[in-house]
Amino acid sequence: MPHHVKHTIHNNYSEFEDDAIAQYMNTDYIALPHILQVYEAREMFLTKLKDDDIPSQVFITDGKKLCGILSVKKMLQEKEVMQPITNLMDESYISLAPGDQRQDIVELISKSDCDILPVVSNGKLVGCVTAKEIAHLLEDDVTEDAQRQGASLPLDKPYLETSPVTLWKKRAVWLLLLFIAEAYTSSVIQHFEDALESAIALAFFIPLLIGTGGNSGTQITSTLVRAMALGEVHLRDLGKIIRKEMTTSLMVAVTLGLAGCGRAWMMGIGPEITLIVSLTLVCITMWSAIISSVIPMVLKRVGIDPAVVSAPFIATLIDGTGLIIYFKIAQYFLELN
Repeated sequence: MPHHVKHTIHNNYSEFEDDAIAQYMNTDYIALPHILQVYEAREMFLTKLKDDDIPSQVFITDGKKLCGILSVKKMLQEKEVMQPITNLMDESYISLAPGDQRQDIVELISKSDCDILPVVSNGKLVGCVTAKEIAHLLEDDVTEDAQRQGASLPLDKPYLETSPVTLWKKRAVWLLLLFIAEAYTSSVIQHFEDALESAIALAFFIPLLIGTGGNSGTQITSTLVRAMALGEVHLRDLGKIIRKEMTTSLMVAVTLGLAGCGRAWMMGIGPEITLIVSLTLVCITMWSAIISSVIPMVLKRVGIDPAVVSAPFIATLIDGTGLIIYFKIAQYFLELN
């Protein structure tokens, strides 16, 4: 669990995972019996207040069963004080379960207008999340996404309290996976050895090309993952996303292609290699846009946190495929001439 969250739950819920709502749940809430009239509810509400922090809503219950949510403002301003409190309560409300995972309900919570949400287990009210817990929950989700996108497991303690050994454990697994995934790029270079031997100048631009593809993919992935977390985009928007990113990437690709021409000219490279490098920059940038747009959305659809597909993994995939694009374009022009 992220380090700054204070455990407010009862021990009965300690079996839930660190990312479960139970770990954020507050058991200090005000519940009023459904049989009360408005004036009685006011009196009980005032007796249950423990400090100056007045909640905006209270829960109406039948025993432990949650019946509805009542606005404190509505209760205090109601003139017909002899009517049942149930006449004023709202029976349409958002509720959470102790076992709900944080990443699954972040979008739901962020769109809710309420500053207090009930936590219900088997129809019984067991706790709530207030504005304070909601703020912690959303902050933890952003923090974890940021750490995962950096190809590292989330930290359980503040950075300065985390030992080098723990940091090693958090980072080494991901780096080993990236190392294995990156190894296939050497196989690609070996496969196109003949093309490199016939035009050694091609090797000069390999770092430039794969770096550009990875950087482009990182930009798109970071933007999309955050937009998905905020509920701004969904799988049904995939067509719009691809069109938008392809249009943007085309403009970026032309810009980078011209920059590639300039770089080749400064290095004294011939027009043939210059053309190959420029076309490759355009193709890699466009390919990167497709990969970076589709993969996070598809993983979200199958229930995998898109933040796990961090920028380094997208960059690694684009590195190898970008090299294939580069050498295929080179082979075409070199054989053509």
